[in-house]
Amino acid sequence: MNEKVFVTGGAGYIGAILVPALLKEGFSVTVFDSLRYKQQSLLDCCNNTNFEFIKGDICDFQMINRLLPNFDIVIPLAAIVGAPACSVNPTNTKHVNEDAQMNIVENVSSEQKVLFPNTNSGYGIGKQDDYCTEESPLNPISEYGKAKVKIEKAFLNKGGAISFRLATVFGMSPRMRLDLLVNDFVYRAVNDKVIVLFEEHFRRNYVHIRDVASAFIFGIQHYDKMRDGIYNLGLPDANLTKRQLCEKIKEYVGTLYIHSAEIGEDPDKRDYLVSNKKIEALGWRPEHSIDGGIRELIKGCSLLRWNNLSND
Repeated sequence: MNEKVFVTGGAGYIGAILVPALLKEGFSVTVFDSLRYKQQSLLDCCNNTNFEFIKGDICDFQMINRLLPNFDIVIPLAAIVGAPACSVNPTNTKHVNEDAQMNIVENVSSEQKVLFPNTNSGYGIGKQDDYCTEESPLNPISEYGKAKVKIEKAFLNKGGAISFRLATVFGMSPRMRLDLLVNDFVYRAVNDKVIVLFEEHFRRNYVHIRDVASAFIFGIQHYDKMRDGIYNLGLPDANLTKRQLCEKIKEYVGTLYIHSAEIGEDPDKRDYLVSNKKIEALGWRPEHSIDGGIRELIKGCSLLRWNNLSND
């Protein structure tokens, strides 16, 4: 069966990698995106007869609800992502990140497969040296994190969804973002030769964007086993402090100067260790290391300009 996949926000950072991967696996993919960042990230997909693009606003509930019944699989990527972007227009952010998502929750059927991208920033500040598992209490700090936790709960209460709690994503994408931590640090290391580091002891988990795409496909392939479940998604060997991440980058950019200063704070207050053993126990493994991602980003930096490469 050639399953039909509906990806909202599919022209974004993750979607620009996930959609071609889904097409390669033989799925029919319809992307619904507003192209608010004027991105042209899916042009390469247009020669595929299984690809369709619809330009639209996820807050157009009537249009979304007319389209939803036509698909076997729904992947709601569309969102205003990250604390800085969410703070620009809180009213619009709530409409996109909560109201529009809740509309999808209420209108998908029990026969449809849903794969929801959450963030592991919902763990907030974890206990020292204790790993956060899918059973750990959630304590989101940012409005973005709070909205994601709320929608995850709604999907799981309804039944039939898989939720992936994504670590901080890194890696090159046709719709590139330089406001993500690893991407940002590597870009600054290559171009500025200096990183001003605050809250350097804060720890995060990381995951390559192509491993995110492979996990979503794994979730579709193992849906019956994974449905109604939550899965942390990250690298098992990449629970790194900001300082450790910078030192790792310095191994490849030897001219980098790392300056510690108490001049800022993480709006998400992410400081935790994360266990990804639950999805690994099912057979999924990441294929891209933090080192490989850094090397990839260094190559890409010569092709990038900062303009419009964030969600701010």
